[in-house]
Amino acid sequence: IMKNNTFGQKLKLLRKKRGLTERQLGECLNFSNQFVSFWENGEREPKLDTLIAIAKFFDVSVDYLLGISEF
Repeated sequence: IMKNNTFGQKLKLLRKKRGLTERQLGECLNFSNQFVSFWENGEREPKLDTLIAIAKFFDVSVDYLLGISEF
């Protein structure tokens, strides 16, 4: 479990800005809504290729998702 859930917080913010449910985002990324929930709650971390796919989907950098940069 992640101590600092910056990724999950950013993912949830981006998802809500797009007006997507966890299920809809999961479908776009070919994952179940349960995975999206785990990521957002810091219970699991996505693999690197998934992290890159999420960054591309939302048109943000991996650094942004990880809280390293503001973009």
